[in-house]
Amino acid sequence: MGDFEWALTAALNSFFDKEGIHAIAYRLKQSRFSSQLVDILVDSRTPEYYLAIECKSLDARKTKSLYFKQHFSLAAGNHQLARETEFIIRSGRQGILAVELRRGIGKSRTAHLVPWGQVYQSFHAGKVGLTLEEIENNPPLERKGGAYDISYLDIVRISGYYDLKLDSSDLDFLNTELDPGSD
Repeated sequence: MGDFEWALTAALNSFFDKEGIHAIAYRLKQSRFSSQLVDILVDSRTPEYYLAIECKSLDARKTKSLYFKQHFSLAAGNHQLARETEFIIRSGRQGILAVELRRGIGKSRTAHLVPWGQVYQSFHAGKVGLTLEEIENNPPLERKGGAYDISYLDIVRISGYYDLKLDSSDLDFLNTELDPGSD
């Protein structure tokens, strides 16, 4: 997993440098015994580049979906999806779920940027996760020389795509519905 996070951080910073954009992407340090806000933050005065990114790397040969209970953690009594949604709303950042799909030796990996609002809407609708097809409906990032290459369109395509202005009842829903003890 860490390799994908570093690769995406490098791709974002390369894009910002190449385009002369005043922004910086950085990977948050992960601590074994505490919850992490998200995997990557991007700071910028430009709203479309003020981002919070959660990264997931899946073996596409072994799963048909990114499951909300299996692939997201539970820490400090709250589900990761609830914590991150609340952080995205409170911080005013654009939320992104970056999903890398691995297909085995000799086959290319693909990475897809999924708007966080799509993740929230799927969960709120009672789905158990996002199918690989739903993830792949978001165009893959280009790869050059084994590294991901991000373009302006990759980011703008998801900026403001879903509105995440939730009220407290929505956050209560997230906290209770994602609690494995509530089954």
